[in-house]
Amino acid sequence: MLFHRIFGDPLDRDFPGSRTAYFAMGCFWGAEKLFWQHDGVLSTAVGYMGGQLANPSYEQTCTGRTGHAETVRVVFDPSVVGYEELLRVFFENHDPTQGDRQGNDVGSQYRSALFTVDDEQADTAARMRATFQTSLSAAGYGSITTTIDAAGQFWLAEELHQQYLDRVPHGYCPVHATGVTCG
Repeated sequence: MLFHRIFGDPLDRDFPGSRTAYFAMGCFWGAEKLFWQHDGVLSTAVGYMGGQLANPSYEQTCTGRTGHAETVRVVFDPSVVGYEELLRVFFENHDPTQGDRQGNDVGSQYRSALFTVDDEQADTAARMRATFQTSLSAAGYGSITTTIDAAGQFWLAEELHQQYLDRVPHGYCPVHATGVTCG
């Protein structure tokens, strides 16, 4: 059983009344840290979504041939933080116009993607993407490449990747924020 290094709970713990969201925004190490530090977040885990191979490894995903994106699963208390606020964290902390890359990390596994669990999340994600596109365009950026797809199977990454930047505080995985705010 894997335990969260920050929260101390098992990674598969059920939190009654919680919601779950999935964010792919480049390297999952730095993205996970952004979310675990946010009020209302109960748990985070890194893994792989959006591909064709069952239970891929990090090495397989890094080839770019499995179709998976490095993804952060965020379990949150909706009475403390809403999905829209978590989308702000997502959009404001990476460059969603870069396609299959974030900075020096290149490949489809580093693409910008939202995997939604229901129609409400899908609608909110589409609305926020459109709003952020207006802000990015005004700042001289190109088109957002973030995809919005229904969440499929989330494959948990290996233990050494979970809460990696807690274990290796100065590890590589910079935030690639544009400096543009969402609305």
